[in-house]
Amino acid sequence: MDPLYIGPMSIDRAPRRVAALPPAIRILVVLACSVVALVGMWLARDVIGPLAIGAVIVIICYPVGMTINRWGAPRWVGSTAVILLGYVILGVLAALLTFAITEFVRLITELMPDLTRLTQQVYVWLRDLGVDAEIGTQISTLLNTSRVIDLATSLSGSAIGVVTALFFVLAYVIFMSVDVSRYARAEEAFGPKVRPVLDRIRDYCAGVRRYFVVNAVFGLIVAVVDTISLYILDVPAPLVWGILSFVTNFIPNVGFILGLVPPALIALITNDWVTALIVVAVYIVANVTLQVLVQPKFVSDAVGITLTLSFFSVIFWTVVIGPLGAILAVPLTLLVRALVLESDPAHSWLRWLTGDDEAAERSWREPRTP
Repeated sequence: MDPLYIGPMSIDRAPRRVAALPPAIRILVVLACSVVALVGMWLARDVIGPLAIGAVIVIICYPVGMTINRWGAPRWVGSTAVILLGYVILGVLAALLTFAITEFVRLITELMPDLTRLTQQVYVWLRDLGVDAEIGTQISTLLNTSRVIDLATSLSGSAIGVVTALFFVLAYVIFMSVDVSRYARAEEAFGPKVRPVLDRIRDYCAGVRRYFVVNAVFGLIVAVVDTISLYILDVPAPLVWGILSFVTNFIPNVGFILGLVPPALIALITNDWVTALIVVAVYIVANVTLQVLVQPKFVSDAVGITLTLSFFSVIFWTVVIGPLGAILAVPLTLLVRALVLESDPAHSWLRWLTGDDEAAERSWREPRTP
């Protein structure tokens, strides 16, 4: 028979043929396949992003439906409750983001003269310090009014894209909420042999829920502290920056910086250097204490992922699927770990390297072949 023939016998032998390849060749094959998959995800990022958001919303709301079903209600009642709760969450988030974007565009429009004045002062200050003219020009362009106008315009113009994505998310929430009740009966249909796969899915969903609950709690605390502080310091639109603090809290490691720069810059434009420094000090005390010293401990206990991997995942998934990748970085990384590493007991040490401390304990409990 032709060795290139693909039939039933050759398909059965395909895994053994791959395993027989030299390690270097197997690594190259895996890397090549990964690159192809990531390029495909990048091309389909406008579809994958809303799909991932919808899946996360259903995972978070699913326990409500399970609780209602345990009370004896029909399955469709539990699915409806999941859909309604998911819509409430999406509605609140959409309202907050719409308010924040609208207020930000209005504020930037009103502060254009002050921003122009600040840009000129920065350029003169750099020139007086002896900074090279070209470098000074490049630095001062960071505060260029045209850049800010472009940013405000892009935010306003992205409203149509957000509405379109929201439509897909709403549809995904409906479909997934209905289908999840079917998947819950998988063990009844196929027996105990599917239990390991179902256990991995349940562990993943539980980890995602714990991650978002921890981040939402700490994000709410940080947002309240920041909003009150900015209101006392008379910084314009304190509620906008509080919402920004809440949203950026879901971005590991670098979210603090993304939430700090805009209010500090607005404080500098509308007030003075002292107010801007006080804003920075307040954010450092409140946000760093909670987000850097306290929250990572709870997040690590919730999902079992190292700080280095969480930081890399933000950069990686942002490149792959865009800005949503920063917020979904940890759930997507957990999904990859569940699919690639958790199906093979031999990969326990790799799971441990990613931050899963229980992997070592499970490895010792697993039976070893002589």
